[in-house]
Amino acid sequence: MSTMTTPGLLRVDPEESAYLDALENQTMFIFREAYRRFENLAMLWSIGKDSTAMLWVARKAFFGRVPFPLVHIDTTMKHPVMIEFRDQIASEWGLDLRVGTNREALDSGMGPDKGRFECCTALKTSALQRLIEQHGFKGIFLGIRRDEEGSRAKERVFSPRDRDFQWNFKDQPPELWDQFNTAYGDDTHVRIHPILHWTEMDIWRYIRREGIPVCSLYFSNGTHRYRSLGCVPCNSNFPSTASTVDQIIHELEHTTTPERAGRAQDHEKAYMMQKLRSLGYM
Repeated sequence: MSTMTTPGLLRVDPEESAYLDALENQTMFIFREAYRRFENLAMLWSIGKDSTAMLWVARKAFFGRVPFPLVHIDTTMKHPVMIEFRDQIASEWGLDLRVGTNREALDSGMGPDKGRFECCTALKTSALQRLIEQHGFKGIFLGIRRDEEGSRAKERVFSPRDRDFQWNFKDQPPELWDQFNTAYGDDTHVRIHPILHWTEMDIWRYIRREGIPVCSLYFSNGTHRYRSLGCVPCNSNFPSTASTVDQIIHELEHTTTPERAGRAQDHEKAYMMQKLRSLGYM
């Protein structure tokens, strides 16, 4: 089975296309502004639809190339087709891919059975922090959206972290009228969110217009599909017959189910995601 699906380039109405152009242009501006302001940047690539769409815009912003490394945090528990998709796209697009894994935690038996908070902290947050320290990355691009999950709604486009990569969600710089603060000291690590202003529907409409390849797990196998991708033990699919981008868009226009309903960590005790993210989680 193919690990990716490439939507055909379809005709969209002019109003929708103009709206998508505005989103794309804003994201390109954020990429270029960050690249101008900061040295030693990287992009976190989760292999999901959002970060893949963000990667597509980055390639357009820099005229077909990505002038910084791509970082993937591999817990070794991802769906195998995600890893196949990652390696295929990295090869085809000539990406500088850096993979981080917390091997010590895995060797000590870390897994979801130890607690989802503990597992995510060890295999995702700590692995990312180690990779940042190893390569000295000043800033990381992430493909998060405000509409995706409650704690992400508190984010800024340019979001400072302290020297331990921790996020003080109560003390975020204002970003009024798209005036971004990019003046930070040497001890500050910056998370940059180029698609923070996009929605799930925007992502799929952009994928349809641009013909962006995405992991095949998003499309129905006849009875089920995934709406959000993660680690196999903590990621569930849902009943769906949507096997094309048009069908997914139609499904989203009528659903009342949250996007991350299939992600186990989003069902844990209150503020778990906020606590994870304050410690440096994606």
